[in-house]
Amino acid sequence: MSTIKVSPSPHIHSGDSIPKNMYWVIIALVPAYLVSLYNFGIGSLILGVVSVLACVGTEYAIQRYLLKISPTITDGSAALTGLLLAMNLPTNLPIWIIIIGAIVSVGVGKMSFGGIGNNLFNPALVGRVFLLISFPVQMTSWPVPGENVLTYVDATTGATPLAIIKEGLSNGESYATVVNEIPSYVKLLIGFQGGSAGEMSAIALLIGFAILLIKKVISWHIPVAVLGTVALVSGILYLSGVPTADPLVHLLSGGLMLGAVFMATDYVTSPMNHRGMLVFGAGIGLITIMIRVFGAYPEGISFAILIMNAFVPIIDQYIKPKRFGEVPKAA
Repeated sequence: MSTIKVSPSPHIHSGDSIPKNMYWVIIALVPAYLVSLYNFGIGSLILGVVSVLACVGTEYAIQRYLLKISPTITDGSAALTGLLLAMNLPTNLPIWIIIIGAIVSVGVGKMSFGGIGNNLFNPALVGRVFLLISFPVQMTSWPVPGENVLTYVDATTGATPLAIIKEGLSNGESYATVVNEIPSYVKLLIGFQGGSAGEMSAIALLIGFAILLIKKVISWHIPVAVLGTVALVSGILYLSGVPTADPLVHLLSGGLMLGAVFMATDYVTSPMNHRGMLVFGAGIGLITIMIRVFGAYPEGISFAILIMNAFVPIIDQYIKPKRFGEVPKAA
């Protein structure tokens, strides 16, 4: 009798390989990154290059000199982590802080668990949240899109749409007044708002979503569950008179679209079956709205994904697909 060997996740079928899928995700991020380059210029370029190189270099150094194993940096996972980290950061962040974020993302969020396939939490979000807690001033100083595109650290800064709304509502202003201070729905959709490098354009992120669906790199379940839950819960709160933005602003603003499409769908840190994915996505959407509306932060997608990452083993344990050949129980 032969022994069946089961390797750690991610488990990919249909003839695809891990490098192929990693590089397709990178390709799908290109439209959003191009919008970032247009809005922030040299700041976005420096941020992306430094973050990717620092993540790849960190993984190489750990595997080569600490673990004494052959480096696997060509599989694209470290480069993808670097790009995702960059997309979650302000484009005027000092280079030394970017490097710290990369070291934490790869060294703590990934390699400390045993490398690809073993990490419990999304590595890029581990780095992003670590930087947010450690350097709150630098991590919440957002460059103004379209201004000072040839400068880096000294770029003009401003507030994000969600921060403007949260501050205004906290000060007793009506939503009808506050909403006039943020970009229009069209600008939010196309890409002209304050925020991290990957938050600029909802339509660019949706193009990336379409690419991933067409290439069957991800399924629709998690992104649709996240966005649908955010729309439903924010709509209920908005119509109930709770001081908050309308559902469309919630969907188009902040890192929601980036998180739902590119972060929550990470193979390793998301459930293995479709029903579990729907529960996982709904949990992310609910926690995001709770933080946005009732929490101290105007944004909550990063925390929501990390919290739900911790519940993935439980979801996989209790929401299982029907076993092949299983006979349904009699009523």
